[in-house]
Amino acid sequence: MLKDGAFLGPLELLDGRWVVGDSTRAGTHWVELRPDGLHQHEPDSEGRLVPWSRIVTGVWITWGKQSWNANSRGRYTVKGMVAGHGGGWLHMTLRHPFEDQQLRFDQHARPYRAVDVLRLEYLLRHLIDEGKPHLLGDPEWVGHAVAHLAGGKNRWITVRALRRTAAEAVTAAGPGSP
Repeated sequence: MLKDGAFLGPLELLDGRWVVGDSTRAGTHWVELRPDGLHQHEPDSEGRLVPWSRIVTGVWITWGKQSWNANSRGRYTVKGMVAGHGGGWLHMTLRHPFEDQQLRFDQHARPYRAVDVLRLEYLLRHLIDEGKPHLLGDPEWVGHAVAHLAGGKNRWITVRALRRTAAEAVTAAGPGSP
């Protein structure tokens, strides 16, 4: 298992749990990966839970303060980093009933490499497409997958390479708990 502070883009291990976004500052939005689903944490709220079983497909990450800016995949620097510090959104489609859902997260002070954000996005998509999103609720399993995906060169990569890398990370992380 990785130590606290390990990360892949906005996904970070903190106090033995994986979270998307900066959960250390007061008054922020962030998403926790739990055994029962994605839990949106919001200021002055108990938050809300999106069970793994409801997530159908269509997971993608956008950047900006507004969720309606879904067509904006974000701005990136010449060095391949996510530009700006406004925050981001996890977008997905849910079933029963079918609806689009957005979960907000605030960015960390540290910059995110675009390649790490894309690798995270493709890992999420791969697990949902394979019917295994519940593996994201296992901190040890996520740690193995992140260890496989983190690092490496920050260069332009293709959709095929992202899909292959996500599949390799799932295989490297092992079967996980049922």
